[in-house]
Amino acid sequence: MIKKETINPKDFRNQNYESEKMNAFDKSKKKKNAKLPWWVELLFVQIGLPDKLLIKVLKTKKKFKELIQNDKKSIFAFFIVFITLAYFYPVIKHSKNKLDCEAVAKNYIIKNKNIIRINNKELKMLSTNFCNGGEEIYQIENLEN
Repeated sequence: MIKKETINPKDFRNQNYESEKMNAFDKSKKKKNAKLPWWVELLFVQIGLPDKLLIKVLKTKKKFKELIQNDKKSIFAFFIVFITLAYFYPVIKHSKNKLDCEAVAKNYIIKNKNIIRINNKELKMLSTNFCNGGEEIYQIENLEN
């Protein structure tokens, strides 16, 4: 009689477990030998910040990477809008300051120069000239005296 060789499922599981255990040991050995990032070395090893903070930082870093991977299009659109606004902000600010200066100059001319026969276009021209450093207002005053 010939005996058939049968594989015991428990032996098979034990072999797999042994090989997985060896692989896990090799992986943990590699992790122990891996160098820490410079910021971890500086903040948590040299300075001595608490480990709880490191855990929070690493979780946040992981969530941030996932967010970037999932929402690339919306982040790119937000970045483009932000750059556009940052580019045009100085132009808008300059225009607003110029309009404010013209309004103040217009009020100044109306109150202090007592110019009766001047229309709105000439008043706007004088206020713009005054804001750009012109002295036409003083010449008009001298002509009236």
